[in-house]
Amino acid sequence: MNYVVAVMTHFGGGAREVTIKARGKSISKAVDVAEMIRNRFLTGVKLKEIKIGTDSLQTKEGEKINVSTIEIILTK
Repeated sequence: MNYVVAVMTHFGGGAREVTIKARGKSISKAVDVAEMIRNRFLTGVKLKEIKIGTDSLQTKEGEKINVSTIEIILTK
């Protein structure tokens, strides 16, 4: 719910566009935030774009791992 409040604060402060970014297991939370904003709190907000991708990270042991990413762009 804190992320929903943060997005609402940005739009309330005059922002025309807000980008929600997430990686890995947090992707579902980012999608939930975007949907709650659009369907419950700020019904005038539209989905502008969704970008998906992969970040390559290196673990402490030196192993290379890939982590999924998402960017959800909302606009008034």
